[in-house]
Amino acid sequence: MRTVSANAQTISHEWCVIDAENQVLGRLATEIASRLRGKHKPEFTPHVDTGDFIVVINADKIRVTGDKSTDKIYYSHSNYPGGLKAVSFDALLSKAPNKVLENAVKGMLPRGPLGRALLRKLKVYAGPNHPHTAQSPKQLSV
Repeated sequence: MRTVSANAQTISHEWCVIDAENQVLGRLATEIASRLRGKHKPEFTPHVDTGDFIVVINADKIRVTGDKSTDKIYYSHSNYPGGLKAVSFDALLSKAPNKVLENAVKGMLPRGPLGRALLRKLKVYAGPNHPHTAQSPKQLSV
């Protein structure tokens, strides 16, 4: 019996929709990262993009446990002296709800060209509507 290694010709990518309403951020992000990577498929190959496209709706209704809504801080730097910016979870969720989930998933994906390609397959929307109905995505419960 031979070990089958997946390649671009043998992989089929599906489209899935996940409703993030009342979901915990970390638990949702781990499931999304695993599906983007393709670990749920039997033909998973670590160096090949075997995952699915993920559409997340209602990202503005995601939640965190404990006091993380006020204590969790997102940092960014402009690469200029004194250019450190800090934004709390609540402020970032009200300003750009898709960035919260994208940052969480990005930290769980591999670094490099493969990780960037996987992250491009994640589509996050704040409301219940998305423009990907033509791909006929299947509903996924997490």
